[in-house]
Amino acid sequence: MNKTSLIIIIALVSLACKNSPKEEVSNGDRKIVSKAEFPSDVIPFMDKWKILMGDGTRSDSLINLKKEGFFFVENDSEENWVVYKTPNSGVTSRTSSNTRTELGEKRDWVPEEGGRLTGTLKVMHVSTTGDATAASSYSVVIGQIHSGEGHENEPLKIYYKKFPGHTKGSVFWNYEINTKGDNIGRFDYSTAVWGHDFSVVGSSATDYPPEPEDGIALGEEFSYEVNVYKGIMYLTFTSEDHKTVQFTKSLIKSDFATREDIPEQVKKVYANREKGGGVEREIAYAGELNYFKQGAYNQANAKSTKSEVYGGDIAKQYANGSYAEVWFKTATLGPSVNPDNN
Repeated sequence: MNKTSLIIIIALVSLACKNSPKEEVSNGDRKIVSKAEFPSDVIPFMDKWKILMGDGTRSDSLINLKKEGFFFVENDSEENWVVYKTPNSGVTSRTSSNTRTELGEKRDWVPEEGGRLTGTLKVMHVSTTGDATAASSYSVVIGQIHSGEGHENEPLKIYYKKFPGHTKGSVFWNYEINTKGDNIGRFDYSTAVWGHDFSVVGSSATDYPPEPEDGIALGEEFSYEVNVYKGIMYLTFTSEDHKTVQFTKSLIKSDFATREDIPEQVKKVYANREKGGGVEREIAYAGELNYFKQGAYNQANAKSTKSEVYGGDIAKQYANGSYAEVWFKTATLGPSVNPDNN
């Protein structure tokens, strides 16, 4: 073997080692995992997604993609985590005032076909500024089902929310109606998982509700499963120190098809707004294209929550707590499964 060939082989081995996470045994039986370089090294389903980041960066090729400050890998010595980070104010999509560093599924599906998304994560930060009377303040959406047709509403948004000064935050999920007729009357109905639901807000801009006793702290690990099977959405939430919680919701038959069906929660949350008085089409999202989303969809925009954005300067927002940051350890995306076989 000549000298040139040997140099090439050494370089290739070095590159492979750099891009492949390793496990080393240290301190007895404790496993120390070296840091991966790319999010696709940690969660290998990245070929199924595209991404929009909080500075407006878009890509539909996520293998060996990273961007410091938005989409990257962190390591806590024991495990690698994919980090999704986004400021309160940046560049966002045409249909939203909220910034995101969030995956969007490339494949569309109708509820009758369905699909399955899982994630194990911990929320590391939510905005520390906002108006406590605004339901979206201090919150981030960590998983979604989004419609790609019609009104482009969201049959599922999974939230984490923590008020300033509280140790524990809340996990809840919202269902947005597929409004019958125009979309002016659209509304979300919220269901608590651990802690409060979306409707629990402060009595004034700076007065917060009681801290949830059964909430989730920043940095506390939990998991969710979203399984849409034959038009029915099955949700499962698990956490080591909390009771496992499950929900079932039809995406093909509405619970909100008449004005008499509108819950008191909705009437309360939307009392002073134009939207919120509508009804849903009887077949809900049946036959309509949908897709999954996962990451950090920051809800703390300056318009509705009066969150501080420092003139849109991202560096200042990161330095002063005006951002959302979510870490995912594992996640899967695939076809739906029969819940009776689980």
